[in-house]
Amino acid sequence: MADAPRLCTLSDGHAGNVRQAAALARALGLHADEITLAARAPWRWVAPRSLPGAPSAFGPAFRAMWNAPPALAIGCGRQAALATRLLRDRCSRVVQILDPRIDPSHWDLVIAPAHDGLAGANVLTLLGSLNPVDDAWLSAARGAFAALAALPSPRTALLIGGGSTHYAFDDAAFARLATALDDTTGAGSLMITTSRRTSRDIVQRVRQRYAARPHTVLWCDASDGPNPYAGLLAWADRIVCTPESVNMVSEACGTRVPVQVFEPDRVGGRPRRFLDTLVARGRIRDLADASPAFDGEPLRETARIAADVRARLDLPGWKGHTSNSL
Repeated sequence: MADAPRLCTLSDGHAGNVRQAAALARALGLHADEITLAARAPWRWVAPRSLPGAPSAFGPAFRAMWNAPPALAIGCGRQAALATRLLRDRCSRVVQILDPRIDPSHWDLVIAPAHDGLAGANVLTLLGSLNPVDDAWLSAARGAFAALAALPSPRTALLIGGGSTHYAFDDAAFARLATALDDTTGAGSLMITTSRRTSRDIVQRVRQRYAARPHTVLWCDASDGPNPYAGLLAWADRIVCTPESVNMVSEACGTRVPVQVFEPDRVGGRPRRFLDTLVARGRIRDLADASPAFDGEPLRETARIAADVRARLDLPGWKGHTSNSL
């Protein structure tokens, strides 16, 4: 990889943003230096808009990068949008993931979900979000979490998120979810994970309800051991997830098993448009649908977007480097 272009990924460290930037770098087949940004005031308030002195907005590590810019910078999130915008002024090629909410022409390419409605000559749109889920990733996850194969089938993976501006996932919602899951699971096993967005109260309720259930794997935090999330996706016979996270639903839909979403009709805003599209395509169904057995084409947008990025950007050392280089 010595002749490959130098690549950096930039984000605010939030898991969803880190994951999308890393997924694109992986799909491009290039090693990336991962940079976590901690913006200072006043720049963190106005990003991605720029103010005088902006190259010092993120401290000495970013300033060093600004002085020796990478060939390609991939950013995800609002803080990263300022960083990639600054690096473009230093002749880096820059790709910004998610709608920056200002003119996309400040970047070489902007990658935005279709439900955001962003358009432009340099805008690439996708259904859902960038993620690493493909057949190779799932195969590696099955190997890493081979013990899950011993759970009786059918294996149901339950992915629990948290409340958002578009959906209230509170105690009452969890109670409805648990009841619906009891009605549809029957025999078999449960593999459950919460997320960083899950409230402490909901985590406690999850533990109370499922910790003693036979044939159940439960992960809520590091005290439960290594996070088996990838293994849950890889070994599931069906996946059930809460509806608020585009990233979580996108990753579930990257598998080849049925995906059922809890209360999709209660979600508002842009995530609702995303869920409605998946329902229309037959990739997801409401958990209230009593029959989880249905076919759905895997949602695999990352490879397509990476190919488009590769075709549009002319980088030194790019030729010959594909996702198989990893």
